[in-house]
Amino acid sequence: MGGYLVAVDGSPASKDALKYALDVAGDTGADVTAVNVVSPEQFFVGGDDPPESFAQADSDLLRTSVEDAEDKGQQLLDEASAIAERAGAEIETGLLYGEPVARITEYADENDFEAIYVGHRGASEQYEGLFGSVAKEIAGRATVPVTVVR
Repeated sequence: MGGYLVAVDGSPASKDALKYALDVAGDTGADVTAVNVVSPEQFFVGGDDPPESFAQADSDLLRTSVEDAEDKGQQLLDEASAIAERAGAEIETGLLYGEPVARITEYADENDFEAIYVGHRGASEQYEGLFGSVAKEIAGRATVPVTVVR
């Protein structure tokens, strides 16, 4: 596949990362692919009930949560396509599933991307103090250059 991979999560910084990648791609002729990661942390369900009550109710709740996350992810990718269109470009888009840092870096490797672009602070920035910056972790784990856009 090649080109530039941009992680989008709806945050202002991820939109800036997309615009920056499009700008660079305009100069280099590279293709741009935007991805959103549907992450399992978004769907943890349960509570204090005994395990007997988990079965069907939690299964339905989990399925609904995944569908909601997919719908939101697709909306963000549609928005990314609109941003590209306004910039006079076309992009590929896709949903990935899993832990964001692992999936983004694996996907970049699997598809021979030349570079990854991420926003400095993502939509989950309130958790960064607990779990570390996703952008920083991607930069530390990726095997291709990573541009973190402020």
